[in-house]
Amino acid sequence: MTRNRNILVVENEPQERAVLGRMLEEWGYAPTTVSNVADAGKEIRSCRFSLIIVSYDMPGLTAQVFFDRIKSENDNTQVLFISGTAPVEDAVEMMKAGALDFIIKPVDSEQLYHLVQRVFQEVFGGAPNRERQNRGDTRIIAQDQGMLKILDMARQVADSRASVLIQGESGTGKELIARFIHENSRRRYASFVAVNCAALPETLLESELFGHEKGAFTGAIAAKQGKFELANGGTLLLDEITEMPVHLQSKLLRVLQEREVDRIGGRRPVQVDIRVIATTNRNMKETLESKEFREDLYYRLNVIPIRLPSLRERSGDIPLLARHFVEKYNVLDGRCVKELSDSAIHKIMSLPLKGNVRELENIIERAVLLCDGTCIRPEDLFSGDMTACESDSGIPAADAYIQEFAPRQLKDVEKNLIFQTLDQTNGNRTHAAKILGISVRTLRNKLNEYKETVEG
Repeated sequence: MTRNRNILVVENEPQERAVLGRMLEEWGYAPTTVSNVADAGKEIRSCRFSLIIVSYDMPGLTAQVFFDRIKSENDNTQVLFISGTAPVEDAVEMMKAGALDFIIKPVDSEQLYHLVQRVFQEVFGGAPNRERQNRGDTRIIAQDQGMLKILDMARQVADSRASVLIQGESGTGKELIARFIHENSRRRYASFVAVNCAALPETLLESELFGHEKGAFTGAIAAKQGKFELANGGTLLLDEITEMPVHLQSKLLRVLQEREVDRIGGRRPVQVDIRVIATTNRNMKETLESKEFREDLYYRLNVIPIRLPSLRERSGDIPLLARHFVEKYNVLDGRCVKELSDSAIHKIMSLPLKGNVRELENIIERAVLLCDGTCIRPEDLFSGDMTACESDSGIPAADAYIQEFAPRQLKDVEKNLIFQTLDQTNGNRTHAAKILGISVRTLRNKLNEYKETVEG
């Protein structure tokens, strides 16, 4: 059954409404956004929507009544609820009533993307990727037996409260596995909260994790819940756990042992019910030997150990993943690339891919944007970092490009490459900078330099 791409967003918060509308539009859908139930009713009467995304927390909204009204108008319309405050029991009831899903604010763009894709590819009769992992998950792409065993084990332990330690190189999908565990557990209707321990300075990390009371330190003008409290009832992901300072590790150990959190400046501990998943791309044995990581905390976290293989160890998944990313960026970037040529697949398979799945995704995104037809060829795999994709002769792609334009000056080559990339991205500087492997600021400076040259 073919469906239209109309999506209605019912959200009273202006910023969240705008963000949702913009994301859906970028993914190739046709969103209509309204701020209240009355306007939603008018839109539903005048237009047929395949999906309605509605904020559960809207004033004047009785979710069950609204849901029943939608279904009475068109039983095939799918309804996705989002909420920042609704209890788990409400989410369960709405799911039982037939809602597509119930996700927690702030909305995770990747989770929303996959849910919307599922609506149009599966719920409405579209053929899902038959090679995709088909054991209850549509987000992790794998056919490698080792990876499938990891997913089976993750599914088996998902409902326990035991801590999980996921180790693997950067770009192997550690956070995806963490989300997989959360979404296959009874905690899936509660929050999944992720904290990057390497991205926050030590002074801020403590407050972010454990929260603080008003007046606990200079600048604490109001009490604040930490990530442990925000994840209560759900899952807390501690990304790059080995970057956490030692004195905070001892505080984390207490939370895991006692299931309670001490806010900075707090008078009494706060009880929490959470599942902790930690990830690292470092060698844990080395961090233990150097005393950078507490041994007792390591054993507390390593109840369920998971080691993710590098993409080089599961090379059979590379063609599968590459085709998946082609599909993804066709939607996100509004392209119509249909396939990867055999020579392009061979080229990708020959790359070192030290950045693993993340690097592969970047390569495919660039290829989709640079492809001027419906089939990606080896020359479309030009890497913006000037090193990843090499020609068959062993000459880096950037060198081959420069040789093609010799003996013209390098600045002319650089200028042509920038304008060519901007043309391919329809003037989108953010995408162009990503393809070129430079910052948006650098790209802007280059364009200003060219402008000054022309004016001069």
